[in-house]
Amino acid sequence: MQPLPQDFLTKIARLHELSPEQEEAFVARFSRQGDVDAIAESLHISPGAFRTRMSGVYKRFSIGGKSPNKVPKLNHFLIQKYQASHPTSTTQTPTHELEIDTLVQEIRQKIKPSIQKDCGTMKVLDMTQPIGLKDIYTKVNILEKVIGRRRLSTNELMQSCNLDSESFDRLGFGKVKEEKIPGLEAVKKHDKLMVLGKPGAGKTTFLKYLAIQCANSKVLTDKVPIFITLKQFAETQNQPSLTAYINQIFDNCNVTDNQVAAILQHGRGLILLDGLDEVKEEDADRVLTQIQSFTDTEKYDANTFVITCRIAAREYTFEKFTDVEVDDFDDKQIRTFATKWFQAKQSDLAGYFIEQLENNEPIKELASNPLLLTLLCIEFEDSGKFPADRIELYRRAIRTLLKKWDDSYRIVREQVYKKLSVQRKEDLLIKVAFATFERGEYFFKQRDIEQYIADYIRNLPDAKTDPDALLLDSEAVLKSIEAQHGLLVERARGIYSFSHLTFHEYFTAKWFVYHADWQGLVEHLTEVRWREVFIIAVEMSLNANDLLILMKQQIDAIILDDEQLYQYLLRCAPNKTLKGDVQYNSLVVREYYETWTWLLSFNKNKCFNTPQINVLRRYYQANKLLMDCLNSSCAVSPEVRQEIEKNLLLPIPEIEKRKSHAN
Repeated sequence: MQPLPQDFLTKIARLHELSPEQEEAFVARFSRQGDVDAIAESLHISPGAFRTRMSGVYKRFSIGGKSPNKVPKLNHFLIQKYQASHPTSTTQTPTHELEIDTLVQEIRQKIKPSIQKDCGTMKVLDMTQPIGLKDIYTKVNILEKVIGRRRLSTNELMQSCNLDSESFDRLGFGKVKEEKIPGLEAVKKHDKLMVLGKPGAGKTTFLKYLAIQCANSKVLTDKVPIFITLKQFAETQNQPSLTAYINQIFDNCNVTDNQVAAILQHGRGLILLDGLDEVKEEDADRVLTQIQSFTDTEKYDANTFVITCRIAAREYTFEKFTDVEVDDFDDKQIRTFATKWFQAKQSDLAGYFIEQLENNEPIKELASNPLLLTLLCIEFEDSGKFPADRIELYRRAIRTLLKKWDDSYRIVREQVYKKLSVQRKEDLLIKVAFATFERGEYFFKQRDIEQYIADYIRNLPDAKTDPDALLLDSEAVLKSIEAQHGLLVERARGIYSFSHLTFHEYFTAKWFVYHADWQGLVEHLTEVRWREVFIIAVEMSLNANDLLILMKQQIDAIILDDEQLYQYLLRCAPNKTLKGDVQYNSLVVREYYETWTWLLSFNKNKCFNTPQINVLRRYYQANKLLMDCLNSSCAVSPEVRQEIEKNLLLPIPEIEKRKSHAN
């Protein structure tokens, strides 16, 4: 409750003919802060006596109802009376706090249409029309420690990332267990906040939401929101100061410079500076100086400031600011966003979308990024399902991030990497992915990845040959990939990984497809962590015949040298005629898989030793992978498909015997 001047309250008390005791209680109640007990003590009466006096006061103002509602009702009435008798001057700076409160309310009403126009919608990717921010906004969480600044080793990061385990949680890859708080709470907690985040993490959306909520008196009700896109500010003609630019914004809303000055000098501004990383290099120093000067000025120090910037864009140092990071979406946030999205589209697909997402972990990984989640919703909205060819979905997701690489963004030096086409950028990521995945390195040191980049740049036309220059270039490229695309992220200080395991697998598979190195790929057939690489490679290939044939041959060789396992497989194999004239039945094979799972788990008859169990498990998993590849959207000839299906789950000697009978 905002205290009112005593002289004003005394005048109102006598106008309403309050008794001296009532007037004393009335003036004390509404001219100062504190609870009933404290006010009663200041008047040297008991709390009961004070309440009795106030009961008479409420009757004089014709205010009834329950006790808790009487105070705000009367306070509201008094504020209206005061505002009517003390209008804010447009030529003088208000001095009393109540006048400032009145001015805040007036200005918020004036700027509300402008804030709604600038911040009320979003349109990204290939959306045909904008969508209302309030319709889809999902509350973000803030990490109070920037994850890339943690001092952890690769071993510590790998502790929960055993990809060779069948129970490995893909969705937990690279996740951090840091304290997080709701975004609004972070703004209330820190009056100067630098909000960092990966591309597509929702930084701008969060800032727009803040502006709208403040303008509508939903949060920070004592503040006036001032939303500034820093790229626009930087490119404004005549290069105005930040103060002059803010005055221009308010001038369009019929707010005078004096009123703006009053708001800022009393610390009533919520100053939202969006997209520091998007300022061009030639404007950078001037903009940084303006922000530093404005936020360091003592008369503006009491305002609330929030700046957004992509991680790794540049090392910014604002001493008074607290650096935080936007967290990835968790399951609850994904469900909330998807539900709101399809409701806004007047579609009933939300439940089915979430169900399909839960059944496809590699795709669900992408949904933790709000921009990629939007892409998934758009794709699903068009056809009511995810594309059968999920490689196309991955390709669109990667292109969505890669096209963020824009020469207008901040890059420290103009060097050879500026000539990289989208295809060359992909080639570079393919090189990094293959080299690291092959060695089981999901987290890699910055110096190692910079060396991969330097080696790649060295082989480009007109590339520099000076090793030191190459290393400088490679560091700039790495930071640009992280800042502009989010495909590589710093998980701890000096340690990187791909932002999603799916991307690491995708680029690794692409290496094998580009080089047609099927023999090199099938060497990893029984390694669990390579499963997605195989499926992606099969689906990505224009003709998967050779790869699938090699996979089948490699599988058959697994149990070739064990007679006991061979006999067991003969008994378990699906019942087919020797001539193979019975068509492959996936249901039959699935039933055998279930039998195998039971045998491998329990080995009820104790007929196999541990090494044999391990061989059977590898054989089972490899056959399952082969069937999953065949059931994907791969391009395989009918002849090869039929041959593989006919001989599935059969050892090589039996296959040869059946072939001889068929001939």
